[in-house]
Amino acid sequence: MEESGTYIHAPNKSIRAADGITYAYRELGRKTGIPIVFFTHLSANLDSWDPRIIDGIAKHHWVITFDNKGVGLSSGQVPGTIKEMAEDAIAFIKALGFKQIDILSLSMGGMIAQELLKLEPTLVRKVILTGTGPRGGKGIENVTKISNQDLVRAIFTLTDVKTYLFFPYTSNGKRKAKEFLTRIKERKHDRDKMISLKGYHTQLRAINHWGKANPADLSKITQPTLVVNGDEDRMVPTENSYDLVQRIPNSKLVIYKDAGHGSIFQYHEEFIKEVIGFLDK
Repeated sequence: MEESGTYIHAPNKSIRAADGITYAYRELGRKTGIPIVFFTHLSANLDSWDPRIIDGIAKHHWVITFDNKGVGLSSGQVPGTIKEMAEDAIAFIKALGFKQIDILSLSMGGMIAQELLKLEPTLVRKVILTGTGPRGGKGIENVTKISNQDLVRAIFTLTDVKTYLFFPYTSNGKRKAKEFLTRIKERKHDRDKMISLKGYHTQLRAINHWGKANPADLSKITQPTLVVNGDEDRMVPTENSYDLVQRIPNSKLVIYKDAGHGSIFQYHEEFIKEVIGFLDK
């Protein structure tokens, strides 16, 4: 399958869903087969994805990224619960006319993906959960505290907060963080809008509530599932990844060493190979 352009040049598109919301999205790769839809992390927009990951996967698969309701170029207000975010994702997917998709999710996106699997299981063929955990998982309710602490730290050190949240504070981690932050700034034109402060706090509260909620029955997830994380995830503790694979029947675990919440960005080349092998198996 041939690559169709690059992510940093992919045009911003939009579609109006049945719920009345206009969703912003980008797509890359040849438009054949089952598309893989990317579910993004806390506060993220279209520009938050590593262009190397998008480009690498788009050489083999039809890739779609989108802004959640109320975020970036999408209309509406940020929902107050993870379940509502999943309902919005379903509305977006159905607006595009898809009967079945694959999902690649990160952090909050993985929480949304799990709720979507509960609401519309037949909509998903395969799912990739990275840097995330199960509903009611250990330490998930601390995301707000950790995010706020690292935000203050970033302000005082004049550093992007993702340096602390996504990467280990080792020599390798600091180097990889710098490389990643350079990559996500490569797009110079038609960049997305940042999430509002109100929207950011709404997402944080939703994650907090989801982390305190009663655990879900993950044994009902029958889709092949790939779980990926770093061995030092501070935001969603790595033990949650082990918990996921113990509870999801048809799942595989990949843990990257000396890596944190953003392990897929730190090990983007290895991760791309893992994703392609998983989707094509």
